[in-house]
Amino acid sequence: MLVAPATLGLLAPIAATANEINLNDISNYSKSNTELNSNSFDFISTQDSQLISGGEGLVETSEDSTSEDSFSSTTTASFGTTFYVGTVDAGDENGVTTFTYDFGLDLETSFTGEDSLEIAIVGGNAMGGDNAVDDYMDGDGTGDVLTLDGIAYTFPLGGFTISTGDDVGADALFSGACAYSSFTDLLGDCGTGEVGGSGDSGVAASYDFGNGLTFAAGIAGGGQSAAADAVDATVTVSGVQAGSIVAEGDLEIAIAGDGDATALTVTETTAAVDAAPLGLLSDQDESTVAFELAYTADTFALSAAYTDDDNGGGNTEATFYSFQAAFTPDAPYSISAGFEFDDDEDSGYFVGVTSEVGVGELSVGMATQGLAADHADNLQYELAYSYPVNDGMTITPGVFIAEDAVEDEFGFVVTTSFSF
Repeated sequence: MLVAPATLGLLAPIAATANEINLNDISNYSKSNTELNSNSFDFISTQDSQLISGGEGLVETSEDSTSEDSFSSTTTASFGTTFYVGTVDAGDENGVTTFTYDFGLDLETSFTGEDSLEIAIVGGNAMGGDNAVDDYMDGDGTGDVLTLDGIAYTFPLGGFTISTGDDVGADALFSGACAYSSFTDLLGDCGTGEVGGSGDSGVAASYDFGNGLTFAAGIAGGGQSAAADAVDATVTVSGVQAGSIVAEGDLEIAIAGDGDATALTVTETTAAVDAAPLGLLSDQDESTVAFELAYTADTFALSAAYTDDDNGGGNTEATFYSFQAAFTPDAPYSISAGFEFDDDEDSGYFVGVTSEVGVGELSVGMATQGLAADHADNLQYELAYSYPVNDGMTITPGVFIAEDAVEDEFGFVVTTSFSF
């Protein structure tokens, strides 16, 4: 009973400042100076620390601690996790309700006060694939293990801002002009999902001209995996037997059927494409180069981007042109729009509104599901309301409809996000 007030007195200030933690403030126990009392399960220091009413003296810092076993005073950590509970019904009324989650840990430190070293660690089981909800949401799935998601170093150089590292795409320093608070992953980029291409390790730079005008560019590689790419197809062939494999150049075709040599179906094709080396400038490298020019004013923002992706569109070079616009008046709402097209004249677009409603925020948006020449059965709609329970917890229920030529898909998901 005597320990309870002291414990509460210790926890109260921790709860008030848990969103961002200075790791240097976490005192380290020395195992040689501490022993476990098995009767009370309390840690009792063998030195002369005193238990003072109200929480003082509960934690002791060893006097022989040095800077080698403590974190830098500029190092901070932030934590977050999101729960995804929902179902997706393709119209057959067989939608399954699922629960998945993800977790993120962000570490950041500075060495000069103007630079930053950032490390991201993620984990969770929001994998997608067999889970229809995860296919639509922006979860980090790692098979329930913690994974280093990216490491980047950002610093100023002659008026420019430079960022380089792993998980640094060509668009890492793009500002964009999207003010929409998205619910599903598709609408999170305001209809410009090809900006930055597929490269995920490189260097990016930006320059601020002042008065709201900025320029950013980047080059990144690593978009090609070490394994060969698999491409599914359905065609009709003749003159071969079921179970055989037909090789044509770099294409291997597995044949299935009933033995009729005149009409057999290709069930799987595998393109035997070797992984490109990790480089940025070689002829074999599958890299991405991107540029952006953006302007931000008091009530609106505009951006235009160019992306050349050597690995875009299925192992072939593709070029994309992307535009975003946002209207943010002195009002409780904002309007965002996006438009994107490629060299093949396929295009996609987006429009969305985010508005304050009560204590929360309402988002309504629509976007094409991908670049296409014909947008019939290619739209996705969403409606969501984000409610902040407190400073560290937000609940967001939402619905979405994805058009399909056979049967539209309807989804209902509730996300609960925690930051600490």
